Amino acid sequence: MMEETLDTFPRLLLHHAAVRGARPAMREKDLGIWQTWTWAEVAREVRDLANGLALLGFERGDSLAIVGDNRPRLYWALCAAQALGGIPVPIYQDAVASEMVYVLRDADVAFVLAEDQEQVDKLLEVLPQCPRIRHVVYDDTRGMRHYRAPQLCSYDALIERVRAAPGAVDFEAEVGRADGGEVAIMLYTSGTTGEPKGVRLTHDNLLVTARNAARLDALSENDEVLSYLPMAWVGDNVFSYAQAYVTGFCINCPESSQTVLTDMREIGPSYFFAPPRVFESVLTQVMIRMEDAHALKRRLFRHFMALARRVGPAILDGARVSAVDRIHYALGEFFVYGPLKNVLGMSRIRIGYTAGEAIGPDIFVFFRALGINLKQLYGQTEGAVFVCMQPNGQVRPDTVGPPAPGVEVKVTDAGEVMYRGPGVFAAYHNNPTATARTKTADGWVCTGDAGYFDAAGHLRIVDRAQDVGKLADGTLFAPKFIENKLKFFPHIKEAVAFGDGRAYCAVLVNIDLESVGNWAERHNLAYAGYADLAAKDAVHALVADCIAQVNADLAADPKLAGSQIRRFLILPKELDADDGELTRTRKVRRGRIAERYARLVQALYSGEQRCALETRVQFEDGRMGTIRAEVRIAQVPAPQERDAA
Repeated sequence: MMEETLDTFPRLLLHHAAVRGARPAMREKDLGIWQTWTWAEVAREVRDLANGLALLGFERGDSLAIVGDNRPRLYWALCAAQALGGIPVPIYQDAVASEMVYVLRDADVAFVLAEDQEQVDKLLEVLPQCPRIRHVVYDDTRGMRHYRAPQLCSYDALIERVRAAPGAVDFEAEVGRADGGEVAIMLYTSGTTGEPKGVRLTHDNLLVTARNAARLDALSENDEVLSYLPMAWVGDNVFSYAQAYVTGFCINCPESSQTVLTDMREIGPSYFFAPPRVFESVLTQVMIRMEDAHALKRRLFRHFMALARRVGPAILDGARVSAVDRIHYALGEFFVYGPLKNVLGMSRIRIGYTAGEAIGPDIFVFFRALGINLKQLYGQTEGAVFVCMQPNGQVRPDTVGPPAPGVEVKVTDAGEVMYRGPGVFAAYHNNPTATARTKTADGWVCTGDAGYFDAAGHLRIVDRAQDVGKLADGTLFAPKFIENKLKFFPHIKEAVAFGDGRAYCAVLVNIDLESVGNWAERHNLAYAGYADLAAKDAVHALVADCIAQVNADLAADPKLAGSQIRRFLILPKELDADDGELTRTRKVRRGRIAERYARLVQALYSGEQRCALETRVQFEDGRMGTIRAEVRIAQVPAPQERDAA
C-alpha cells in the first residue's frame, strides 16, 4: 500500500497484520519468560479492546487515560482508542495522586486503563475530584479481589464480554473513518515553569516525522527496541510506538524497572534510546567494577580504552586508521570491548540516541570508542521529537546535529531557536493563549532555548533562553550550561546554579550515592546513608575538586570566565519529583527549588559557614516527614589561589 493511505496507526496495524502477520510485533517478560505476540495477534487484541471500550460507551472524541509501566496491553490501548477516533492520554506511572488530578480534569477524561492495584488506588483517591471518570479498566488483577467500586472492571472480564458477544463496532469501518490530520494522542509537557500543557499531536505529526527519521537511520522490520522509558514521554511514543508502526520492528517490554539491564542483555536491542543520565549511570557502574577488578584486568582495560578513545570513533565513522591500529583495536574488541558490550546488553546496537540534556563529552566518546553508534538529537514534545539529529559520519559530542529531515530551524536575532516541520503540534489542549505564544501563524515553534549554528551547520544549544541572565557586574550567566558541566562528573547527580543579578555564581549539589558511596568504601570512609555521606568533609573536598575543574573550563571561555562558582553546599536530601523539585522527566524546577531552599540560597551569599535546614518530604508510601540538618557552606578557591596552594 502507498504511504499516503497508511496515514493512521490503526491502518498501519492492519497493514502489518496482512503483510507480516507472523513476525513478532511485541514481547513482554513475565515471570522470567518472554511472551511474544505477532502482528496478526496484536491486531486481534486491539480489535477486541476497541470493541470492549465501545461496549463501555467510548465514542469518537473521548479521551482514554493510560497509566502504568510499559506493557503490551497499554500499548494496544493507544491503538484501540485511536481506532475509535478517541484520544489516548498517557500519564506518568510514578505521578502521585494530586498530580494525576490536573491531567485527568484538564483532558476531560472519562475512561482510564490502569496497569495494577497501585495505579487503581491512586485513581480511587482522586475520583471525587474527577467526576467525569465513568470506567476504570485494570490489567493486573493481583490484590484487586475485594475492590468493589462501580467504575472498576478488569481487562480480562471486558475481553471475555467482547468474545462472548462480538461486534460492538465494525472495527475496519471505524479505522476507515479517520485521517492523518486527526489528533492521535495528547502528551503533557513536564511543567518545568508552570502547569503542564496538553500537546495535541496528529497521526501525521507522529508518523511523518517517524518515517523521515527511520529512513535516515535505515530502520527496518529486523530491528529490535527495548521499551522502558515512560509511555507518557513523547520519546517513547516515537521510538517505541510510531517508528515500530512505520517500520514493523518489534517492541520489547521489560519485566520491571529493576530488571531493565538484565532484560536488555537477553534481547540485545539494535535500536536504543536513553537520556544522558542512563549512560552516565552505566559508565559509573563500569568504572566501579573496574576499581574492584584484578590488577591485570585493570591494566588491560586502561590500555585498550586509551587505544579505543584514540581510534575507536574514527573506525566507527569509517575514517582512515592505520592497519596496526586496526589490528590492535581488534584485539581490544576480543579482550575488552566485546565482553563489556555483551555485559551491558549493547552488543547489537546499530543506532543509539541520547537527548534531553547535554551529555558529557568523555561519556559520549567512551561509548563511541567501544564501537557503539551513539548519536545526539534535539527535540521537543511540540515537534514530535525530531528537530535536529546527527547523521552517521557527522557525529560530534558538542552539537545536536543539523536539522532533521523535513525540518527547518532558525535562530532569531535574540538567540532563540525556532523550527517548523511535519511534526509541529496542532495545539495545546484548551489553551489558545499558550498555543499562540508558542506557535506562529506560519507554523514556526518558539523553543525557549538559546543556541547557535556552528560553521558546519550543526546546532549548539546553550541554555534555556529565559534562564540566561547576568551577574551583578554584567557577566553572562548560563545556569544550565554550568549545571551540565557539573553533572558530567559521576560524583554529582544534580546541581542547581544561582547567580542572576548577584555578585557571583553559587550552586546547590546532590551527590550520586552509588558513585560517592563506592569512593567512600575504597577510602575506608564509613557512612550511614545519603545525609551522613553528604556531610563528610572528604566528600566536600571531592565535590570541590569537581567544581574547580569546571571553573578551569569556564576560565578558558572569555564570555563565561566571570561566572565561575565561588560557593557551594551539598543538600542533605536528594531532589525528588514527589517533592515537586523535579519534573517526572527529571528536569529541575528551578523556581520551586529557589523558593523551597530560599534560606540556603541566602546563606550562600551572606558569608555564613553553616545553615540550619528544615523541610517537609514525601516518602514513597505517601507519608509525610521532616528532614532537619545543619548544612555546611563551602568556599571554592579562585584559580590563582588553587594554583598557589
